[in-house]
Amino acid sequence: MEHSIVQLMDLPDELIMIILNKLDNSEVLYSLMDVNTRLNQIVHDLMFTTKITLTKSADLMIALPDIMLDRFCLQILPKIHHNIKWFSLESSSMERVLLAADYPNLRQLDIFINDQKCFFHLTDKSSLYHIFQNQIVTLSLTTKKDIHDAITMNERANLFSYILIIFTNILHLKFYESSSSILFKEPCSSFSSTLVELYIDVYLFDDCLYLLDGRLDQLRILFINVCHILPLRSTINTKNKLANLKCFSLTSNSETYVYDEVIVPNLRRMLNLEKLSLHLDIKCKVRFIDGTNLEKNIIVHMPNLNEFTFNIRSSILINDQIHLLSNEDIQRTLTSLSDHQVISCVDYFPSNKTGQCHFYTYPHTRQYYDNITNNFPGGLLKHVRIATLFDERPFEHTFFMQIAQAFPFLNELIVSNCKAQNQKLNGDSESFAIIKYSHLTILRLINIHDDYAEEFLLDIKTCFSNFIFLVMDYDKLQRITRNFTRDATRVNCTKVDRFFTAKQSNRSKDFHVYFPYVK
Repeated sequence: MEHSIVQLMDLPDELIMIILNKLDNSEVLYSLMDVNTRLNQIVHDLMFTTKITLTKSADLMIALPDIMLDRFCLQILPKIHHNIKWFSLESSSMERVLLAADYPNLRQLDIFINDQKCFFHLTDKSSLYHIFQNQIVTLSLTTKKDIHDAITMNERANLFSYILIIFTNILHLKFYESSSSILFKEPCSSFSSTLVELYIDVYLFDDCLYLLDGRLDQLRILFINVCHILPLRSTINTKNKLANLKCFSLTSNSETYVYDEVIVPNLRRMLNLEKLSLHLDIKCKVRFIDGTNLEKNIIVHMPNLNEFTFNIRSSILINDQIHLLSNEDIQRTLTSLSDHQVISCVDYFPSNKTGQCHFYTYPHTRQYYDNITNNFPGGLLKHVRIATLFDERPFEHTFFMQIAQAFPFLNELIVSNCKAQNQKLNGDSESFAIIKYSHLTILRLINIHDDYAEEFLLDIKTCFSNFIFLVMDYDKLQRITRNFTRDATRVNCTKVDRFFTAKQSNRSKDFHVYFPYVK
């Protein structure tokens, strides 16, 4: 800024703080501490010294470079140690940082674990006991992405039990951002008389019930994501009432067929619930899940319930039903849920002989939105990151415009539709509005008509802001690009940096020229 008309130091303190607040605290402290007396006073403010993140902003699993950690541990942290209440650390640098100074007000840790054995070793050190056992009340653990196998899930179960032993005053625990789930082969061996709030990913609904068997006797809030909801093991006790639980959130992205047998009976055990959130995909025998079902099977059994949010997609087989429920039929059952706006959408697929009913409280908070059809009701859904599109009727260009507008932060899109589009786009005549996908990085074109390959690869239809991981049939790709010579698809194909096809194929030299960034 030496050639600027206005220098940073010419601004009042209030404006400087507003500017610096746009940066990471670690960058502010590293760059400006001890530069001069005035800046030193500003960066010592609680705004910059209460929460300290010592990981790379682009990848939280990576610690800061040694030269930066040296400056923090030797010069910065000892000067602000009394202000620090919250550390965000990668496990390999955790010991170094926590021993750099005394932190009398430290209460929260966010730990990103690359190596569980290393983490076990660190937490077993007596030099850190006074922090783990006496000070930390809020703990968030995120583990490195691993293969989803039984060994990994069991190791996570051991880690969970170990945490309850080491952090003896813990009140809030987040163990739900890991890439693999916890699988308890038996009830958790550890207990906690302090834990009141838990966020966690588990493999089976059985694991959820193990957590509610009394070992966490002070638990009031449970947010749980379950990979699979299947019939329960016969050894699990489901008789006791869960009277202490006040807030419960259940999410599962896998279809379950035991809603009536497993989910409903265990929800009824939570007789003192005040807040309930359900995000489920349910395979029904005869009738969709609707408002009447929720009222009869759940709500009436929870007299203290004052907030109920849900996102439920139920499906049925169409056999010889005389009357198929319409969207209006479903809406008429939702009158008792008037505290929220409820969006519903009913679809039938004659070729598959299936039907689905998707209804949810708005605003939509789930990161997934599955089986979107031409009946999609629209709206702004800022939380959705992954969406799947399926229909037995064609998706026209205007439909994809609606999708891009409804999901502005969409990262992954999966399209499945074998019906040809009716409204063809012709680059030499009428031009439709180009659809821009600002955040899309993964595009999966599964069981599609060629029209949908053109929909995304023609530059007169679609514009990608980022590099794309493209999944589709190689022969179809070769056909759409006219053996990798077509100019109209060249621009979007240069935005592809990863490509996967289900069938093995020998990629020609022309392919590598046409897709210059595909590894």
